[in-house]
Amino acid sequence: MDIIFIPLLSIINYIIGIYVWIVIAHVIMSWLVSFNIINANNNFIIMFLQFLYQITEPVLSKIRRILPFFGGIDFSPVILIIFLWFIQEVIERLKLKIIMVGGV
Repeated sequence: MDIIFIPLLSIINYIIGIYVWIVIAHVIMSWLVSFNIINANNNFIIMFLQFLYQITEPVLSKIRRILPFFGGIDFSPVILIIFLWFIQEVIERLKLKIIMVGGV
């Protein structure tokens, strides 16, 4: 069973890592657009921003509903990244436990 379970956990861990980078890209791109550093009228930029928004907004909006308002500062990406890092650590510990015990 561990022959399937450990690689599956590794794939889930990699996907979570990629999602963390997508959240970071979303935050950076939103800053760049807010400060007029990049042109938001460019079609490629619009497509990229829409992609980032569609991927991250469903999760971030749920976190925003729980968090109190901090005067225009959005802490939801930070909370999400910390939660994803926690999940990654749990997955790593689970993989180590499976390896130590010798199976599920």
